[in-house]
Amino acid sequence: HVKNATEVVLYIAAATSFNGFDKCPDKDGKDEQALTNAIISKAVALGYTELRKRHIADYKKYFDRMTFTLTDPLSPNPNAILPADERLKGYSAGAADPGLETLYFQYGRYLLISASRPGGPPANLQGIWNKELHAPWSSNFTININTEMNCWPAEVTNLAEMHQPLLDWIGNLTVTGKVTASQFYHARGWVAHHNSDLWAMSNPVGDKGYGDPVWANWYMGGNWLTRHLWEHYLFTGDKAFLRNAYPLLKSAAEFTLDWLVPDQNGFLVTAPSTSPENKFKDSTGAQQSVSVATTMDMSIIRDLFANTMDAAAALNTDAGFRDTLLDKTKKLWPLQVAPDGRLQEWYRDFKETDPEHRHVSHLYGLYPGKEMTPFKTPELFDAAKKTLEVRGDGGTGWSKGWKINWWARLLDGDHAYRLVRELLHYTEGTGGSVTGGGTYPNFFDAHPPFQIDGNFAGTAGMAEMLIQSHLGEIHLLPALPGTWKNGEVTGLKARGGFELSFTWLANKLASGTIRSVLGNTCILRTNGPIVISGTTAKSISSGDYYLTTFKSKKNKTYTIKSSL
Repeated sequence: HVKNATEVVLYIAAATSFNGFDKCPDKDGKDEQALTNAIISKAVALGYTELRKRHIADYKKYFDRMTFTLTDPLSPNPNAILPADERLKGYSAGAADPGLETLYFQYGRYLLISASRPGGPPANLQGIWNKELHAPWSSNFTININTEMNCWPAEVTNLAEMHQPLLDWIGNLTVTGKVTASQFYHARGWVAHHNSDLWAMSNPVGDKGYGDPVWANWYMGGNWLTRHLWEHYLFTGDKAFLRNAYPLLKSAAEFTLDWLVPDQNGFLVTAPSTSPENKFKDSTGAQQSVSVATTMDMSIIRDLFANTMDAAAALNTDAGFRDTLLDKTKKLWPLQVAPDGRLQEWYRDFKETDPEHRHVSHLYGLYPGKEMTPFKTPELFDAAKKTLEVRGDGGTGWSKGWKINWWARLLDGDHAYRLVRELLHYTEGTGGSVTGGGTYPNFFDAHPPFQIDGNFAGTAGMAEMLIQSHLGEIHLLPALPGTWKNGEVTGLKARGGFELSFTWLANKLASGTIRSVLGNTCILRTNGPIVISGTTAKSISSGDYYLTTFKSKKNKTYTIKSSL
């Protein structure tokens, strides 16, 4: 009870005895009481005003690195003065509110800054906001999509430091993963399965023997996670980081080499194989989940082998292992297009038990991978589009978030935007079906129940609509929806060590700047001809786009202007 006071300041600190994934928190743990006492003592000495000042400065040094603004045709928009939950309700009813969309984008960055700091654990399924004694799915790291999704916006939205907890944790996972690879499979390297946790659990999960193979026996989690190591290098060019990361990629590739077997035609396949959380009908109509060489397996493996080879080349090392991977890559079971034009999910053209299933895992090669593109593999690109059209726009919150990224990669901004609006659908309660995703009144993602990965996927997807750089070029406004007619972004990042700021008018690039951090050659793909100051740039017309190439200088900023 507080009586007759004009001000109350409460200092609260929390700590645990956790001292690492490989330490007993009791016998080898930290002294949580000493930790909290030290934090409180330091905080009291500083006082509330100084603490608040430091907190804001610490947050803004990350958050203020980038901005995203859309011109509102209704300016001033009457919805902007509403409480956020009421504003979301109006938006769900169809109100135009571009300010709400940019708010949601930045909210994802805020959540990542708050939940994934260097030195701490990566953001789990609920970030740091779980309110249950026993959290849904135990606040685990679900590595068949959700954990990876949490870090999708990190690099591109200029928050590379927030990626670091996951990158560090992957190192922990390789330690337990080597034991699992050896003891479970008598294989080299390391492996991780569907689910993990703070203790870097890597073995298959089984629900005391009652686990369904659709999730219990999936062994591609580690392989997928290595993509994050490679992506961090692509954005930052940090060779010291890559030297430490390369053994982890190589070790994952070694496990995979031991796991692959030849099929009757001599192709290398995975067997047994599943497509996460989905099932198919066999020739009798019965539900099955175990097959051979599912598309997701083979896409992840091709991606892992390619990234490992590229990493070895960047470090000028391991030529023999590169040759091995190149040889094995040529023998991998290729992607298949089904008779109906969709990308085939299974080894054979089996029919799904749920044609609108929330997982569309066989499109890994579209996003986050890069083996389905309109410029190099148009047949596969069209098959991916057909797959999404048949699968539909329904799904949980995180599923809709992944679909935004897919439609952005398909260069269909209007469809991606339609899913942004569906993701931002006002939702109450924790019940609902797997097609009932949306956004809660506090802007948390509704799986339902609450999972934070949908927030992060939404932010990443909106960034993917504005910039793409996965093909060795920087594509500006690749999937700009018609409704985002005029806008501006500052501080977006691109692979190759570039930071971009630009404006657009009437859905066309107007002007901008590009800062080269590393001095690499830059290729810009734009929807119209541009002029770049301070350098000799070569520009060619390529279909509906213009490709402009120049050799940049390290730490130099160049001005971009439309020449229309």
